[in-house]
Amino acid sequence: MPAAPTSGHRPLKPLDFSVLLVLAQQEDYGYRIVQRIAEPEAGGVRLAPTNLYNVLDRMIDAGLVQDLGTRREGSRPVRRYYGITDLGRERVAAEARRLAVVLASAERLNLLPGGQTK
Repeated sequence: MPAAPTSGHRPLKPLDFSVLLVLAQQEDYGYRIVQRIAEPEAGGVRLAPTNLYNVLDRMIDAGLVQDLGTRREGSRPVRRYYGITDLGRERVAAEARRLAVVLASAERLNLLPGGQTK
């Protein structure tokens, strides 16, 4: 079996991967990030909005996410927006490649839904 491509980093935590996935699509504010990571295609992660800010602070310190400052959309309240950095984009892409290799192994073993386990 081929080795998973790595970027020399540890695998991302599932929550970090989900946050980077949604931010790779578009910059966003905290509560909407929480809503988007709860969607199945982003990992289905349920997280209280207040807990997200600790995660975002950690990811900002790691250089994966950037604070884009506050802005107002129409008549909505002012919100703080976050975006993915170049490093964050590199890391989420590397993690996606690693997971693709893992999923290919699971598929060969018929472990995915619709398959039969050995």
